[in-house]
Amino acid sequence: MSGSDWKFFIEVFVTLFVIMDPPGTIPLFLSLTSGRSHRMRKRLAWQAVLVAFFVITVFALFGQSILNYLGITLPAMQAAGGLLLLLVALELLTGRADEPTETANVNVALVPLGTPLLAGPGAIVATIVFVRAVDGVGEVVALAAGIIAVHVVLWLFMRYSIVIIRVIKDSGVILITRIAGLLLSAIAVQLVADAVFAFVREA
Repeated sequence: MSGSDWKFFIEVFVTLFVIMDPPGTIPLFLSLTSGRSHRMRKRLAWQAVLVAFFVITVFALFGQSILNYLGITLPAMQAAGGLLLLLVALELLTGRADEPTETANVNVALVPLGTPLLAGPGAIVATIVFVRAVDGVGEVVALAAGIIAVHVVLWLFMRYSIVIIRVIKDSGVILITRIAGLLLSAIAVQLVADAVFAFVREA
């Protein structure tokens, strides 16, 4: 890759890193996988990353075509993602996500970890924008490498967040769950607010 391609790679990696926020996934991952075994947590970590990678790849290849075909705007996707995240946040805040009868048979690696927490509206929109900006084979390689690199980092953060469990114990996980719910609710409200402002500007 040329110098400009490396610059594009760094831009893709940094942008997606900030949006997908690997360090911020730690409390959410611990909260949503509470009560699972050590082995199951490791399995959920790589499953969530694979789901997120699949979603981002699909939207990188066909995102604009899918939205155009369904008549969906980017603000509409943001609003939908925000509402879904808000439902998850309310469960974390009220403790309902800790009840084994409600979560034992649910694969949280698919929803909400894989999407919309990791591959959310922000990451999808950013990916579509980067695809539009691609010019040449070098930048295609740079874009693909940037996406892959971010997902590797995501897996590393979630995989080794399991070590934290041994230190903070169950009571610490409960505390982190409540804090994560509060932060996630703020993120959800911000997504909905951004979508509303975008709708107003387009009106």
